[in-house]
Amino acid sequence: MKFVRLLISLTLIVTAVLHFAGCSSGKKAYERGDYYEAVMKSVTRLRQNPDHSKSQETLKNAYPLAVEFFETQAKNDIASNAQFRWKSAIQSYNSINQMYEAIRQCPGCMKVIKTPANYYSEIGPLKEKAAEESYNAGIDALMKGNRNDAKRAYYNFADAQSYVPGYKDVIEYLDKAKDVATLKVVVEQIPVPARYNLSGGFFQDKVEEFLHTNYPEQSFIKFFTPDEAKSVNLPYADHIMRIQFDDFSVGNSVLKEKEETLTKDSVKVGEAKVDGKVVPVYNTVKAKFTTYRKEIISAGLLSMVIVDGKTNGVLTHRKFNGEYVWVSQWARFNGDDRALTDQQLALCKLREQQPPVAQDLFLEFTKPIYNQLIPSIRSFYQNY
Repeated sequence: MKFVRLLISLTLIVTAVLHFAGCSSGKKAYERGDYYEAVMKSVTRLRQNPDHSKSQETLKNAYPLAVEFFETQAKNDIASNAQFRWKSAIQSYNSINQMYEAIRQCPGCMKVIKTPANYYSEIGPLKEKAAEESYNAGIDALMKGNRNDAKRAYYNFADAQSYVPGYKDVIEYLDKAKDVATLKVVVEQIPVPARYNLSGGFFQDKVEEFLHTNYPEQSFIKFFTPDEAKSVNLPYADHIMRIQFDDFSVGNSVLKEKEETLTKDSVKVGEAKVDGKVVPVYNTVKAKFTTYRKEIISAGLLSMVIVDGKTNGVLTHRKFNGEYVWVSQWARFNGDDRALTDQQLALCKLREQQPPVAQDLFLEFTKPIYNQLIPSIRSFYQNY
């Protein structure tokens, strides 16, 4: 009982410490000169406790310094010759506006900062200039003609679109940059030979589902089936991924039989009269116990090769093993059933089960293969 009380006390202490850490007054951020973080942490604390004195003091001291810092930074950006000076100035003014909105939604904060500043009017005239600099940077990056610069171009055009929707022909350039930046991969999944009377369609559908779900339109990698590539008249493929079963076997049967003699001592086998009294008679009982274990083994080997679409050079080649063992167990005995345990008796009540059909066995051994294939694809393309 003492241990339980001690454990509860420790839990409460840890919870209190974590709560305190999560509800910092922002004083430490203020002391290291991060005035914006000091303001936002103070706001969070004052929303929970409007009368928290340390947070009130931190907010009072940090807010004017944070506003001054971002004002100065915006003016310095505008006066500079930096490539994205208008974008940087907008970001600084947005930081002031974020503090403004946070304080306005905190009654305890409004007691400390009665008239928070906002710079919405200052941002308006800068958006056209920010759109222009982002648009021009996008054009410059796209002209370099390689995939990484096309990514940069796409993000620059996206910034221009966010500042001034429909700026010049930015929507057209967004599509062009996205197309150049996107790695196009044609996935060829070789079907199981028809002579086996099995279908790998379910496995193939799962692979395609993963590729389309985890690499959506917003990503810079797009996977096509051969039919999809043909339907959109894909001019070229950067990569070709070939997935096929190199080898597999379904329904290999193995029967294991084990026979043993079981004995149990001091088992009551009857009664006898001794000196006129009825007494139990104990003896050793025996039984011949035979167990059967039938295994249906299915296994396969999948190959994944990714080649360069232009040179046909192999970029990676991986193989994945999968196995599924279906088991049926039962038992028989001859002799005295009292020599058997309850578990052994239960096993004797079982009968040999019919195995699943070959198609189901095929699907089962592909599950561990799928669980190896998907991480391998994800790992290979994570840096693209």
